[in-house]
Amino acid sequence: MKHTLFLIKREFKLFLSNSTLLSVFFLAPLIYALLMGFTYQQGKVTDIPVLVINLDKTPLSQQVVDMLTDNSSLKILNYLEQPLNLKDEVIKKEAAAVVVIPERFEAMMLQKKYPEVNVFVNTSNVLTANFASKAIQTTLGTFSAGAEIKALQKKGLSASEASTQYEPFKANYITLFNTTSNYLIFMWPALMAVVLQQVILLAMAVSFSEEFKREGFTISFDGKEKYAALIMAIKCLPIWLFSVLNVLMFYAFSVYFKIPAPENVMNFFWVTAFFVLASTNLGVFFSIILPDALKATQVLMIIASPAFIISGFTWPTYAMPDAIRAFTDIIPLTPYLEALKITVIQHGSDYLTQKYFWHLFILAIVYFVLGWVALKIKLNFLFKKYRAEEQVLEKDGVAE
Repeated sequence: MKHTLFLIKREFKLFLSNSTLLSVFFLAPLIYALLMGFTYQQGKVTDIPVLVINLDKTPLSQQVVDMLTDNSSLKILNYLEQPLNLKDEVIKKEAAAVVVIPERFEAMMLQKKYPEVNVFVNTSNVLTANFASKAIQTTLGTFSAGAEIKALQKKGLSASEASTQYEPFKANYITLFNTTSNYLIFMWPALMAVVLQQVILLAMAVSFSEEFKREGFTISFDGKEKYAALIMAIKCLPIWLFSVLNVLMFYAFSVYFKIPAPENVMNFFWVTAFFVLASTNLGVFFSIILPDALKATQVLMIIASPAFIISGFTWPTYAMPDAIRAFTDIIPLTPYLEALKITVIQHGSDYLTQKYFWHLFILAIVYFVLGWVALKIKLNFLFKKYRAEEQVLEKDGVAE
């Protein structure tokens, strides 16, 4: 027992004395959280530059321009003439869209000739393009409905009758989950989970490989080779405990940036605990089979770097090839992000996260068994070699 406590104390000392590991595990998450929070703090994109080319220059066309200007999502840049090179003007002004009101717009409206207002959407940035096109569509739809209702009222219909004549049925669009379309609420849980997995894998990449390099197993763990699981637990203990601090730090920032908290804290705790466990066991396995710290880091980063892209959080997994979907299933981040989406963003019932909890549980067990077998084989080989060398040295000493 005393020796086990000594080993635990030694492990914490090694962790805290490694400045690189400390900066990666504590400083990096802090910086990422601050950058993420302040970058997307506003939550919604406003003042999106939009070029409006009013070729009609009449009161009715000006009304369209005024309605677009009143939309808080848009920042209208007025043009009375079309630029010689429209594409270059869009690039220069960083515009998300261009609205072209044609000549004789008012006259054609009054004559029921249905003039066409052309909207060119700059989809080089899909996010701003979607926000801008939605705002423009809503504004132009409101203007069109108002103009039609006024025309019907001039024919003698009341306002209520005119609205039913124009719109034979009413469609209500009701948003569910993240009703404000806040981008920070959408991205915060995912990116914080990505950061947590990244730092865990980086920390574990050097844990066992550095121990093999410094021959610490033969010195500190002599006689413990039978207890591979205990050795794994001792090596992982600092990561588990300090991961809790990182999660608490993320929670504190989420309160500051007004991110909704999970309704069932215990459900969130268990899912997060097995995510950390699965991630550490994955790191342990590769740190054992690749005793060079640099190689272990490279391999784990190859796994971790695309994890968010292929996790299905932003791009649905059903739209991915089967081979990619199979690869995503072995990365702990994939089921964890799905569980986070349910608990933090959608506030779904606890039973909806059960399959992701069991997915993480299975990954944690599989990677533990793989790591345990790899460590058992390696320790047996290492200690046999170490004791053989000791016997040779003893014989040489007796001979002398």
